[in-house]
Amino acid sequence: MRAFALLLSAAMSLQPALADGLTPKAKRELAQKNGGVYDDPEYDPATTTRMFRVSTGPSTLPPGQVAARIKDIAQLQSARDNQLVGYGLVIGLAGTGDSLRNSPFTEQSIRAMLENLGIATEGGSARAKNVAAVIVTANMPPFVQSGARIDIDVSSMGDATSLAGGTLVMTPLKAADGEIYAVGQGSVIVGGFTAKGQAEELTQGVPTAGRVPNGAIVERPVPAEFDDQGVLTLQLRNPDFSTAIRIADAVNDYTSQRFGMRVAAERDARTVQIRRPKNVSAARFYAEIENLVVESDTPARVVIDERTGTIVIGNNVRISRVAISHGTLTVRITEAPKVVQPEPFSRGQTAVEPFTAIEATRPDARVAVLDGPDLETLVSGLNRLGVKPDGIIAILQGIKSAGALQADLVLQ
Repeated sequence: MRAFALLLSAAMSLQPALADGLTPKAKRELAQKNGGVYDDPEYDPATTTRMFRVSTGPSTLPPGQVAARIKDIAQLQSARDNQLVGYGLVIGLAGTGDSLRNSPFTEQSIRAMLENLGIATEGGSARAKNVAAVIVTANMPPFVQSGARIDIDVSSMGDATSLAGGTLVMTPLKAADGEIYAVGQGSVIVGGFTAKGQAEELTQGVPTAGRVPNGAIVERPVPAEFDDQGVLTLQLRNPDFSTAIRIADAVNDYTSQRFGMRVAAERDARTVQIRRPKNVSAARFYAEIENLVVESDTPARVVIDERTGTIVIGNNVRISRVAISHGTLTVRITEAPKVVQPEPFSRGQTAVEPFTAIEATRPDARVAVLDGPDLETLVSGLNRLGVKPDGIIAILQGIKSAGALQADLVLQ
């Protein structure tokens, strides 16, 4: 009886941990206590019932806009990039590097590098113009291992005029935790150029920033246990409740036929959680479901960029029947001074009399009826008005203020 009571109390103490899931460290500790055998509680039917509320049948949503694969509209939460940053030197420039007087950190870096190479620089003064201090950035993809190569970006942080022809010296790249994950080195490729003469200078592109393809070697991988995950979390690139529900329905229809169970549940407009079935790896399971075709949906939206005159109208944008009057006011001011001559033998002086003519016109002022039940009708109606993009922007803003635009107006 005492042994049974102890076993029952231990099971009761482990129940909250099993319901909430265990960390990999806790899984290993539990496996050691059980003699090296660990039964993942995420596969337990009772635990699954508490964690998931999987719908019993497909939804009755109307068809979406575009059919796309799950891999194109969502991404795994665990499969994320990691940003790396480092400080280094680019050498070998043709006199386009930092001026050491205006960039003292470049001179300090040169002295530190030479001292690490065993060259004493105390008491000397450097006047080199072929070295530039740079910031090196990179995105470390998920699941990369030691020895893999990744691309790096190089950007000048001093007053260098160009990085063309330079070589990045070995630069350690650190992550947010302060640990070194990669080391970058190689020739910098610059897209822009600068040509300078005595009286004119021409700059095209950005010559102070470049790229080193495959310039960094991964020294240590990011700790990840993808195959040990019992629950896969999908994050939608464009949050939408209808799209999330359609993803869950598509995955459940497939797993019902393939594994005899429904495993997907929508959490919100951005998140869909999928429980991995037994006897299949996480990579193989996700490879099977990522190619499922889903009809994605997006809210009606009009995006306007007033600086460039760009207008993007979504497919679901609708406009109620409205009457629009649009005409550009043109004010023309003409200066025509007149020369006034005095009467003969009047001892007068020739003078200039100012004369100004002001004319205000409103050409192409017309009233048009606009009704946009679909995108084609809306665009053709705007084209009938014969206005330029800035006029269309003003019309759309006025329609939104009148409450006739059935969409979200986004101004950039």
